[in-house]
Amino acid sequence: MTAGVAVSKASNSTRTAYGSGDGRRPGSRTRQPWAGTPAHVTPGTAPRPRGHRLLPSPFDTFVREVGTVARSSSGFVAGLTAAAVVAVGVLAYQASANAPADLSAKPTKPGTAVPSVSPSGGPKQPAKDPLAVPAGSGTGERVVYALADRKVWLVSSKGKATRAFSVMPSTVNPLPGAYTVTSRSGAVTGSDGVRIEHVVRFATNEDVVIGFSAAVDGSTPKPDPSKKTGGIRMKRADGDALWTFASIGAKVVVVS
Repeated sequence: MTAGVAVSKASNSTRTAYGSGDGRRPGSRTRQPWAGTPAHVTPGTAPRPRGHRLLPSPFDTFVREVGTVARSSSGFVAGLTAAAVVAVGVLAYQASANAPADLSAKPTKPGTAVPSVSPSGGPKQPAKDPLAVPAGSGTGERVVYALADRKVWLVSSKGKATRAFSVMPSTVNPLPGAYTVTSRSGAVTGSDGVRIEHVVRFATNEDVVIGFSAAVDGSTPKPDPSKKTGGIRMKRADGDALWTFASIGAKVVVVS
């Protein structure tokens, strides 16, 4: 027992003096397995051969994708900006095209009539009332005949015209003045040889009897200037109305 313990201690002393038996000298530092390994080599793996390209890490891939998206977004925003500028330009042009020529012109007040302009450049005259009775044609119920206008009005006792119509005068006209109906004929042959109806005579001038009438065929031709006639022709409907209105003794006023 004593001898065995002595041998064991001696062995331990020998290892302590010359090392642990693994080849390391006493007091030497223990070298880590990865000590001296290049930085690009992961500990525990074999070093890569020269010329081998590194695969991108997930972080690098993420950074590149973010940059691509950023560049795409910038192009998209730039496109939208350009489109907006074009749209604003178009709207500005349309607004200037539709704007009034004189923006300083004051708007007319509600209810204020704007005078119209005639083709000649002057103020346009309002339309003439076709039933307006000529001035200076007398009063009361009467037949008014205007030579210049070639028009007849049937005027009631209240001074309002109930009917007005155009006529075709003959070569001999009555002088301006007041007359009364002297005779009437339902249907005869006129001095021009045309069959006429509803003849209402009221004046004489140059030995020619003058009166209103209507051709049976409804025509209102211009008179023959070589003949002296006194018929004042009108349409048949107008002749019917005058026949009913102007009986014997009715007043007829001739104005220029």
